[in-house]
Amino acid sequence: MTALRRHLVPMVGRDPAEDHRVSTPLELLFDLSFVVAISVSAGELHHEIAAGHLHDGLIGYLSTFFAIWWAWMNFTWFASSFDTDDVAYRLLTFVQIIGVLVLAVGIPDAFGGDFALVTIGYVIMRLAMVAFWLRAARASEERRASALRYAVGIAVVQVFWVARLFVLRDHWLATFLMLVVAELAIPALAEPDAKGSAWHPEHIAERYGLFTIIVIGESILAATGAIRTALDGGFSGELLTIAIGGMVLVFGLWWLYFERSAHEPLVDIGRGAFLWGYGHYVLFAALAALGAGIAVAAEVPADGYGLVISPVTQALAVAIPAAIALASMALLQAFLHREPASRTVRLLGGAVAIIVIGCI
Repeated sequence: MTALRRHLVPMVGRDPAEDHRVSTPLELLFDLSFVVAISVSAGELHHEIAAGHLHDGLIGYLSTFFAIWWAWMNFTWFASSFDTDDVAYRLLTFVQIIGVLVLAVGIPDAFGGDFALVTIGYVIMRLAMVAFWLRAARASEERRASALRYAVGIAVVQVFWVARLFVLRDHWLATFLMLVVAELAIPALAEPDAKGSAWHPEHIAERYGLFTIIVIGESILAATGAIRTALDGGFSGELLTIAIGGMVLVFGLWWLYFERSAHEPLVDIGRGAFLWGYGHYVLFAALAALGAGIAVAAEVPADGYGLVISPVTQALAVAIPAAIALASMALLQAFLHREPASRTVRLLGGAVAIIVIGCI
């Protein structure tokens, strides 16, 4: 019994004012599994755009990326509040990692309309979250009601995700959007007074910063591929220009995101932190899509303009996600830091300019 107690630390909640709270090695391993899923999703988007299937590619990408992002976000905020790092916590996190990898394997099928494996992987991750919240409900009297609402809400929505595969398949897009709304509503219903958890502002800011670097990595990978192609096929100034231009965009977006720390504003923003966290879906999806766009643009000289899409479309494959990333970043920073309207307008103007340049 004594050994069991050592392996099951009561999940009463972490101190939100704890000093030197940083990401743990387990969280970094967790993030690593998402690198795989994001890479597969962005890669499929690249292939769909290059093949001229923009509509199907966007639907497949935005839906699979939502599953990736929402699972990451839920665990991240939970861990910020209740990380015990005991044996049970580690094992349940391993289960979530397995779910991420199952989801990643199913992403190519999802782009073809078959969401079975993606749903299975997602449900694996979410059921592990149910177990986490039940542990928190058992140990934390102060947060028991909120934890139970989380557990019940997540479990109920998962039933509908599974039902969607069998009885709701004829209305898959409408049901997907309805279930997305249900997922997004769970935190608001579970924590109506914002006291159900005790997330750590510094920890959350760091975790979001790390995920930003992960999605930016897709663009770095694509630019590296363009350079490699240029060298393998003989010198290509056009490919090198694409690679260098892609890296300039990446450096600029990185600079803007990390220009100011999100830690201190998150302390004072209260429930607004959830809106800030939700808004990152657009930013993260755009940053990862930028990598897909750079890869599409790099195929232009490599294939001798033999693709089915026009050079303008290929340019917009870079310009549009870059502009969306810049615009969403401007709005998130304006919301969090209460930036002057003039700065936000300048950044939004820059986003419009990127798209205009892409059309030229």
